[in-house]
Amino acid sequence: MNNRKLFIILSFLCFLIGIATWIPNFLFQYGYGYWLLTFIINPIGIIFGYLGKSKVAIILNIIMTFSFFILMFIGSLIEAVYS
Repeated sequence: MNNRKLFIILSFLCFLIGIATWIPNFLFQYGYGYWLLTFIINPIGIIFGYLGKSKVAIILNIIMTFSFFILMFIGSLIEAVYS
């Protein structure tokens, strides 16, 4: 396996780990702090995506890196509309 494919696989693995860190918050509806790992793992995934030259992997990891801010914005909009 060449390095490019390895970096792409590692980048998508970082993305999946980022998603997995959010699952306890939505599944148990309790604020576990595992999502903080997205600030560490997903920037590493961005670097792997860059090294693998995969735009999709870079974009997905960027979205997961900023997922807290995106979800807070969406939650605030929903709260503003329905209250």
